[in-house]
Amino acid sequence: MKQLKYSAVAIALISTLAACGGSGSDDTTTPPTDNKFEFAATEMITNLTDDVIVSGYSALAIKGDELLQATQTLVNNKTQENLLAAQDAWKAARQPWEQGESHIFGPVDSLSIDPHLDSWPLNTADLTSVLANNTGGFNADTIKGWNDDIQGFHTMEYLLFGDGVADNEKVVADLTTTETEYLMGLAEVFLSYTKTLDDAWQISHDGQTGSNAYGEFVKNPGTEWNNIYASQVGVIEELVNGMIAIVDEVGNGKIADPFGTSAATADTSLVESQYSWNSLTDFSDNIIGVRNVYQGELTGASDKQGIVDFVMAADVTLAARVGSEIDDAIIKIQAIKGSNNMPFRQAIADADGRVNIQTAIDALSKLQASLTDDVLPLLKNWKV
Repeated sequence: MKQLKYSAVAIALISTLAACGGSGSDDTTTPPTDNKFEFAATEMITNLTDDVIVSGYSALAIKGDELLQATQTLVNNKTQENLLAAQDAWKAARQPWEQGESHIFGPVDSLSIDPHLDSWPLNTADLTSVLANNTGGFNADTIKGWNDDIQGFHTMEYLLFGDGVADNEKVVADLTTTETEYLMGLAEVFLSYTKTLDDAWQISHDGQTGSNAYGEFVKNPGTEWNNIYASQVGVIEELVNGMIAIVDEVGNGKIADPFGTSAATADTSLVESQYSWNSLTDFSDNIIGVRNVYQGELTGASDKQGIVDFVMAADVTLAARVGSEIDDAIIKIQAIKGSNNMPFRQAIADADGRVNIQTAIDALSKLQASLTDDVLPLLKNWKV
């Protein structure tokens, strides 16, 4: 709905300008040469902090708890139904995490939460060794001391779904007792890290008593105690750069790296979330996260200020165009699966799939250029 509203505004503005006359107009008003614009950013920054970023991390912690409960149920009663429920809980936790990659700054970086939760590729050799040789149990403290590439999302994914080569439908009979024990420990560690991230934004950014929540730094730039953000310009720059970074990562990394230069050079080993066949959902969630920041709301939430309002204050037409490009990129990513719901790891070697993938890469490249070349420079023209 928001995109339609801004598109209509843009159309109305263009129509008004056209009605005032082009080169043959009698209007002798001298157009302004100053492209400076005004925008009160406090409401937008507060909303993006509380209703997008913090809400997203709170949802992640809740999903982490639900994943732990589903894993515990599977450990206690190893049935196919309970395995499917644990798989669904993994996918549900994946969504707020992937959408949150549009603002992967602050504690998720400084506290190393990102590598703890989402290191890729998975070290399958070390994982196999741990499963075969560990005799000390799989308690949370032990797992936290191990390398990131044998814990987090993708280790759980491998244990829950299998290797993903032929399908993503693991049979519960193939889930060993050792694997379930490791899953239990991994789920406990996962919840611990998601709670740490949530607390860092709402209670203490570094876990130390008396330190400010990271959300307070973002919402109160320029205050004497804020040694992270000197001004609102810095906050908005951080947010826009976060959007640019994930669009670049999806288009030029997550999709382009396994895609290769031809079907012959496509490399399935580089496909993230390949075991669950959740890759395309990951990619679209990444860009939905960009849309969340741009619109200032999680999908289905109330209409509040986002980066689009900042852009509108400078250029209504640009605001509408970027919104359309975000939506188009999401649609193009989702279209990669084609009519037969083909997973990304297969699409990179399929003729029609590769056409759809290139179309998605082009859409992401276009969006990245708009954010980099048109949106980010607006900060220089903003009358703070």
